[in-house]
Amino acid sequence: MVLVAVAGCAGGAATGTGGQPARGTAASGAALNLRAVCPATVVVQSSWFPQAEHGAVYQLLGRGYTIDGKRKSVTGPLIASGVDTGVRLQIRAGGPAIGFQLTSAQMYADRSITLGMLNSDELVQQSRATPVLGVVAPLDLDPQIIAWDPAAHSDWNTISDIGQTGARVLYYQGSPFMSYLLGSGILRPSQVDGSYDGTPSRFVADRGQDAVQGYATNEPFAWAHEVPAWGRPLAYQLINDTGYPNYANLLAIRVADRGRLDGCLHRLVPILQRAQVQFAQDPAAAITVMLAANDAYRSGFHYDRPLAQYAVKTMREQAIVGNGGDRTLGDFNTGRIAKLIGILAPIFKGQNKPIKDGLGPVDVVTNAYIDAGIGLPAGR
Repeated sequence: MVLVAVAGCAGGAATGTGGQPARGTAASGAALNLRAVCPATVVVQSSWFPQAEHGAVYQLLGRGYTIDGKRKSVTGPLIASGVDTGVRLQIRAGGPAIGFQLTSAQMYADRSITLGMLNSDELVQQSRATPVLGVVAPLDLDPQIIAWDPAAHSDWNTISDIGQTGARVLYYQGSPFMSYLLGSGILRPSQVDGSYDGTPSRFVADRGQDAVQGYATNEPFAWAHEVPAWGRPLAYQLINDTGYPNYANLLAIRVADRGRLDGCLHRLVPILQRAQVQFAQDPAAAITVMLAANDAYRSGFHYDRPLAQYAVKTMREQAIVGNGGDRTLGDFNTGRIAKLIGILAPIFKGQNKPIKDGLGPVDVVTNAYIDAGIGLPAGR
């Protein structure tokens, strides 16, 4: 159990355990010194409540961090490889914590945000209204899946197999990947149901006859081990494996801020790359911060250490965290981005959600700040 000592009234400030120790302070002008080039507090708007998929940023929180349960944020010294960088880091919860506002829209509503955490399909979707630029991709693959009961559907091996049946597929309304699955004929409009609320109740009530949207890092473990009404394995396929090359939880800036943040990003992005490598190898301290924050937020979002450890293991085993086709963690494959734009442009046009004219990979992502020498060790 993570202990959180609450100072003041419920939902107020709290101090949690965990966080990275600082062995020293970066010398002026050194690569790990962010004081002169970054905001005094680097603010990251995350995509959900704290979880292992956000490991790169939580890895950077130093000891002595504080949690604001009311505002659902955690703030502390930004520690890189044991060195105090001279600035602070604030990570804000997203999703329900901001009324399910898109991260890109929240970045434009609140200019104090330095980096936003979002998926690459959102970069494309919002390229005209609220343009943001991806600068590092801590996850190489999107962990989103379609899952099913292997006992009830022993003949299903892929999402395409589901599309050959009349089985219902539960999903979150507005998920861009579903438009792709429908448009490509992998699934049929008559079988999809966009009223899914993220809980296992309907799936359990229908005794596993449905298929359901989820994450490789969550439901297969949580439903088997933490949902007594189900309590057995799920089979699944990554949506990425159907030909939808999305990046999940990348970190982005507002396009207009690039000049102002250029010096900061040249130092901060390699720090984020290295933090993700360190988190993948030893996630314990960062997980402790996540659990303390979730406990203080009292949001009803269930997250515990076994689930977080399972998520890290799964991300490593399935190359959700990985170096991709080269030796570098965190860079973007612009061919993948071009393919994603080609998939989404006609979808968004048909939905009367126009994207930027002539949109190309250079408009939504950059590898300019990536250190090509940072990656997971071979064979790890």
